[in-house]
Amino acid sequence: MRILAIDTSCGAASVAVVDRERLEPVAVFSQAMLRGHSEALAPMVDKAAHSIDRGLASLDRLAVTTGPGSFTGIRVGLALARAMGMALGIPVVGVSTLMAFAAQWLARPRQGVIAAAIDAGHGLVYFQLFEPSGRPLGPPRCDAMRECVRQIGEGPALLAGNAAGLIAAEAHRAGLPYDLESATDAPDIVAVARMGLALDSSTSPARPTYVKPPDARPNPPDPIARAPAW
Repeated sequence: MRILAIDTSCGAASVAVVDRERLEPVAVFSQAMLRGHSEALAPMVDKAAHSIDRGLASLDRLAVTTGPGSFTGIRVGLALARAMGMALGIPVVGVSTLMAFAAQWLARPRQGVIAAAIDAGHGLVYFQLFEPSGRPLGPPRCDAMRECVRQIGEGPALLAGNAAGLIAAEAHRAGLPYDLESATDAPDIVAVARMGLALDSSTSPARPTYVKPPDARPNPPDPIARAPAW
C-alpha cells in the first residue's frame, strides 16, 4: 500500500510518499515556513508525484494532519487532501498533529510521559499527554504552561512539539525533569505517513481539530439603519 502524507499545520509545508512494504520513504519534500503554505504545497505535491513511478495513480490513500495548530495552515492541507482524495477516488485519513509530534518519541521508548505541545499564542499551548507506548492519557486541551506542567505530574517529561521549549522553561522552574531531544517545529512527515497507513479513515476522518476558537473573528454586522421618527 502506498500513501501520500501532507502537513501544513505548524512551521513547515511537508509532503512524503511511503510504501508499507519499504523501510525508507519513496519521496520526502519539506520547507520550513510560518506563512505561505498555500503557495508552497501544490508545487511540492507535484514534485512528489513526478518523483515516483506511476505518479498519483499509484497512491492507495492520503493522510493529512488535522491540527491543532495554525488555523490557516490546517485548512490549506485539508482542502488539498480532500480534493485529491475525491479526484483519485481514494480514502483520506486525518492524523492529529499532537499525536504526530508524540510519534517522534515512539522509535526510542523511554520511561516518562510524552508531552506534545503546540504554541497557541497569548501564553497558551495546545497540549496532550501520552504513555511511552503512544496511548493518549486524555484529550487535547488548550491551557497555560503552568497547568500543563502540573498535569505531567512527577515526570520525567518527554517533550515534543514547537512549544516544547516553553514547557521546558516552566518545567525547569517547577523542578520537573524533562528531555527536549525530540523537540521540532513541525511533525516528522514520514511519521505522519506511517500513522496514516495504520489508521482507519472511518474513525480518523480528515476534519480539523479545533481545541479553541481561531483568533481571527469576523467583524459584527453594521446595525440596521432606522428611519427617523417624524
